Amino acid sequence: MSRIGRMPITVPAGVEVKLESNTVAVKGPKGTLTREFSPEISIELQDGVLLVTRPSDDPNHRALHGLTRALLNNMVIGVTTGFEKKLELVGVGYRAAKSGDNLVLTVGYSHPVEMNPGSEINVDVPAPNRITIAGIDKEKVGAFAANVRNVRPPEPYKGKGIKYSDEIIKRKAGKAGAKK
Repeated sequence: MSRIGRMPITVPAGVEVKLESNTVAVKGPKGTLTREFSPEISIELQDGVLLVTRPSDDPNHRALHGLTRALLNNMVIGVTTGFEKKLELVGVGYRAAKSGDNLVLTVGYSHPVEMNPGSEINVDVPAPNRITIAGIDKEKVGAFAANVRNVRPPEPYKGKGIKYSDEIIKRKAGKAGAKK
């Protein structure tokens, strides 16, 4: 049995879960998330606890079991506390700013790069070299953070670029110089 799949998900107070065949809607203080799951995996709500079960030990069912439980757990966490990614800009002259809803990055190109996060994601720039991306959908927050990082990924020689705040960049020595 899947270690992750068989763990129950406790639904906190103030969170409402609606199950309709293979569609689950989770409503909480931060918003509402809806997702459609595979009809082969059964999801039950018993006494404020979500349980995910699979019909057999088929490899496809085993894979879907843990995935379904993890996605449901992320939905419950998202509507209660939300998700957040922090990015740092490292480099001389590298900075970020907000222009309306858009994020404007000046990272060494001949032009500033504008990115629109969409309506579900909140972008905050507490300092010119720090970006905070927050939202209730873990998948969308992570995807937008990855897109921002891909504008100028960190390079291993000087460490310049956009990196996650907890990311460690492995540095390289560079050229050793001419040998005689």
